[in-house]
Amino acid sequence: MTTAPDLTRLVEDIRQWGNALGFRDIRISDTNLSVAEQAFNAWLLKGFHGDMDYMARHGSKRTRPAELEPGTISIISARMDYYPNNSRDPWAVLDDSSLGYVSRYALGRDYHKLMRKRLQHLARQIEAATEPFGYRVFVDSAPVLEKPIAAKAGIGWTGKHSNILARDGSWFFLGEIYTSLPLPPDSPVSDHCGRCTACIDICPTRAIVEPGIVDARLCISYLTIENRGAIPIELRPLIGNRIYGCDDCQLVCPWNRFANSTTIPDFDVRNGLDGATLIDLFRWTEKEFLQRLEGSPIRRIGHSSWLRNIAVALGNGEATPAAIAALEKKRHHPDPVVAEHINWAIMQLQDRDAIST
Repeated sequence: MTTAPDLTRLVEDIRQWGNALGFRDIRISDTNLSVAEQAFNAWLLKGFHGDMDYMARHGSKRTRPAELEPGTISIISARMDYYPNNSRDPWAVLDDSSLGYVSRYALGRDYHKLMRKRLQHLARQIEAATEPFGYRVFVDSAPVLEKPIAAKAGIGWTGKHSNILARDGSWFFLGEIYTSLPLPPDSPVSDHCGRCTACIDICPTRAIVEPGIVDARLCISYLTIENRGAIPIELRPLIGNRIYGCDDCQLVCPWNRFANSTTIPDFDVRNGLDGATLIDLFRWTEKEFLQRLEGSPIRRIGHSSWLRNIAVALGNGEATPAAIAALEKKRHHPDPVVAEHINWAIMQLQDRDAIST
């Protein structure tokens, strides 16, 4: 007869095993997400998810873990830090309109497979220490409310920018193991944002419509990554030189002064994307885009969206002959969305050039 494991001791072991696998923190929550469910449904009703139809596609499976994975009793929430080592000063990149700004999470290798593999390894370690049990690993790969789960588990609190925030910042990925083990849950941590509104105040497009709530339709990360169509004309000048995602709300957060760089070499900068010139990036053919960004999360937006984003950034920059020539070369791109953004950018630069002369 198998002896029942000491679950409190097991949780401590899980934390140690997780730390050895590169996870900064491991916490446990139960599956009651009723409060988060109400907030999530209200967010959907307001249309704040934009064209991300998948956010509403699975009904209550996203907010009721046992419906997504039958038998789930506890959730192991894992945090992995990603801020890359030795990357260029992000503010300096944002201040130089000739450079393309890429969100810090995407400067290195895609985190999905890496984290999923390590969480699977962790689950097998747990299984070896107990007995076979039901589990399923998630890394942004299914209808999971990862941020409310992390907050419930005590990974951190929900910052006013809607990201999970801890006393050592917010530069981390989240992953989960849904499990049938009745693990003792951790307690949530208290909110330490206080009166600070730095993230709300700095958002270029005012996408943080109230503390903790983001209208994705205004968010630069959504516009440059999730959105596949045209970027609204009125928002294009606000995007600046951000060509993949936006970190402003995290860059300005006081808690990120205490953040640690990643211990995972795969998240370090690749292809010089922490400060490459827009013109150089715009010249990449689709073949170069696919080759250079193999293993990168950027690859999933496709070459057309990549060109669309860079065209906007070029249009927001200086009206140099090199910038105009680079745009003109691709002016008749076969993708009508790309072509329209290129034409917009050329007109912006021509108007700016006419004013300055």
